[in-house]
Amino acid sequence: MLRRVFDLVVAAAVLVVTSPLLLLALVAVPLESRGSPIYRQRRIGLEGHEFEVLKLRTMVSGAENLGAGLAVAENDERITRLGALLRRSSVDELPNLINVLRGEMAIIGPRPTVASQVEQYSDHQRRRLSIRPGITGWAQVNGRAGLPWDQRIELDLWYIENRSWKLDRQILRRTISTVFGGDDLYRDEGPAWTSPDEDK
Repeated sequence: MLRRVFDLVVAAAVLVVTSPLLLLALVAVPLESRGSPIYRQRRIGLEGHEFEVLKLRTMVSGAENLGAGLAVAENDERITRLGALLRRSSVDELPNLINVLRGEMAIIGPRPTVASQVEQYSDHQRRRLSIRPGITGWAQVNGRAGLPWDQRIELDLWYIENRSWKLDRQILRRTISTVFGGDDLYRDEGPAWTSPDEDK
């Protein structure tokens, strides 16, 4: 219950503080590339329940049907100029806060992924679904998308086994550093996933 209260308070506060920036982005995104400024994708959350994650659109409309599909690499031609800036600053993740208010996500936890990846989980890896997915997490501050997928899962599982308020404070501090540094948005050798999806 305390964690849920924490999530609600933080999500609401950050949305209020960043609302001018978010509104500006909602207007600017379709000016550069026609289409909805919000990108929606079905993801798997707590205990395997599916939900629709919300993000600011950073690529041209219909990008999932072009090029590498849902996989995204650095210098991907489908990423718009504004989209590159939104990704670099992680502003594109702000709509995730709405998912937190809905109870579909938490502030801290494993990043949610798509059903095709969850279907490949071993029984050991399925423990990653035992808590709400988060906007940031232990894997996010220890390499982000620069890590192989199996390693990211192991980091998330370690977090689940060792979760504490002290560890959460550390993750939040390192998240701020990671966001402002803009590092590890992409893997050097290409997408981390064997099936197409890439999420910071």
